[in-house]
Amino acid sequence: MSPRSQRDGRSRNQRKGSSGGKRSHAARRGEQTWAASHPSVLRDFALLADGERGAVIGPQGDIVWLCVPRWHDEPVFASLLGGAGEFTITPTDPWHVWGGSYEPASLVWRSRWVGHAGMIDCDEALSYPADRRTAVLLRRVRGVNGPAEVDVALEPVGGFDGASVKNFALDGDIWTGNAGDLRVRVSGLGAAKIERPGRLTARVDVAAGAHHDIVIELTRDTLPDDPPAADELWTATRSAWDRAIPQLETVHARQNVRQSYAVLAGLTSADHGMVAAATLSLPERAREGRNYDYRYAWIRDQCYAGQAIAALGPYPLLDSALAFVTDRILEHGSALRPAYTVSGEPVPDEHHAGLPGYPGGGDVVGNWVNEQFQLDTLGEALSMYAAAARHDLLQPRHWEAVDKCVEVIDQKWQEPDAGIWELDNDLYTQSRLACVAGLRAITPYVDAAQAAPWVTLADEILSETSATSLHPTGRWQQSPTQRRVDASLLLPTVRGGIAPDDPRSVATRSAVVRELTRDGHVYRFRHDERPLEESEGSFTLCGLILALAEAQVGDLAKAIHHFERAQASCTNSGLYTEEYDVREHQLRGNLPQAFVHAFFIEAAARLSVHFDTGPDFDKPQERR
Repeated sequence: MSPRSQRDGRSRNQRKGSSGGKRSHAARRGEQTWAASHPSVLRDFALLADGERGAVIGPQGDIVWLCVPRWHDEPVFASLLGGAGEFTITPTDPWHVWGGSYEPASLVWRSRWVGHAGMIDCDEALSYPADRRTAVLLRRVRGVNGPAEVDVALEPVGGFDGASVKNFALDGDIWTGNAGDLRVRVSGLGAAKIERPGRLTARVDVAAGAHHDIVIELTRDTLPDDPPAADELWTATRSAWDRAIPQLETVHARQNVRQSYAVLAGLTSADHGMVAAATLSLPERAREGRNYDYRYAWIRDQCYAGQAIAALGPYPLLDSALAFVTDRILEHGSALRPAYTVSGEPVPDEHHAGLPGYPGGGDVVGNWVNEQFQLDTLGEALSMYAAAARHDLLQPRHWEAVDKCVEVIDQKWQEPDAGIWELDNDLYTQSRLACVAGLRAITPYVDAAQAAPWVTLADEILSETSATSLHPTGRWQQSPTQRRVDASLLLPTVRGGIAPDDPRSVATRSAVVRELTRDGHVYRFRHDERPLEESEGSFTLCGLILALAEAQVGDLAKAIHHFERAQASCTNSGLYTEEYDVREHQLRGNLPQAFVHAFFIEAAARLSVHFDTGPDFDKPQERR
């Protein structure tokens, strides 16, 4: 989870000022096609991902974002942020409408354009499973019920500096070239022309019922000796997605849950790290400096994902969450950072890359979360280990990490931290209650002698927090110094740290509904006296937490109401961002937001129990 805060003053990004280097990128934008030079609203984007990197694709067949070789590296297509780099396949007929969908339970996207002459489809994917070093983009143009005529423009760049390929050369049907350390190989565009140095353009005609493949390989290493065969790549990719996603026959909202599982799988590296999102610097609020780089693996988000998957069964993404979190805890202990690269390396400090940014945003690269301590992460880790223990998955190494979590909680629970929203340090109530929930969740899986001091620690934390952070109305308040209600304070009860019928839980749930909801959408907390929607968007995560809280007390009608409002707050492709602008009906922030997809899965799984269709969470489930 990344800096989600406006903070109480001006953000770090605002203090640093605007980025430079805009002139050259603006000039490049003037030379791009219409599709690559006109930004789209976030609801129009889809994601291709293979675990190691993600490509964002727009409605005109324009790939607007892709970093190579991995999530946190430099982009080869950066027009999402006003930068250089383009790979567009779009109909020549300007009179068309766009649509699209994912092939079920996969990140294979199908763009569809309907025009006068018929329908044109373009199947889109990153080859899956992935090679860590090389991104392989697959694009297959098909004439559905008539011929397809499309224009293709390809102009990869070497990174944020926008350096283009200067030496494209054609050998048979294969183009090769490089931009600095970036190496490019293109199959299926033998008829293309070099429009200008570094830019290939072509018009492709496809007969009705036929298809044409274009395959792009991008690496900062050495390209394989031979270009891959498109048919083999498509077969392998579809087969890999089919194997990766469980059937989930009995879960509520099954199709969308399987799709969210695919999103989390696409965001999870072979090194087990799951990025918080595929993008950076998409603004949470226009012109307020709240632009962050989410291309890293947050420990908290990984724990959320692990608990969500555990609610479905002992599926592989739970193994990934356990592995990544365990490695970081055992390696760093009390120096645990909130986030790492997917390979477990430190997150770089914030800096600017010289891009204009998405409208209303900036171009922040790196993340200052590396300077923070977040106590609640340890509690969520314990809750994840408890969820895995229900499936009998914990090995000795996991138990070592459990011991370390308890040790660090005991050492640091009285220290200020940045909390779930990564605000200025304080004694956040939710952080401490998350530890209470985690400690109480894990104790049933150890013997009485080991459990006793853990129970005592949980009781001590709860007692002290009740003494300092209980509002006069009987509800939890955000911290001893911040009396406002916070939707995240529902989560420790959802996790089992406090009984749902405890008066403090009841009062908090009522206050969240009364003070932080608008038309079924839920906000984090009130920043000031302005109407909620004027300070930020609703937080889709919070809507799903409220759905879980309502389901926990048996109020199924309210739970479904909040679940459905959250479920509808997605892109046309079914992806979730962090926030939803209730007034303008627009999505805000980076995409896709992994923790929202995780909580969507968990909420659907737990609602399934109420419909008598879901798994029994108290019993181990069989692996697929």
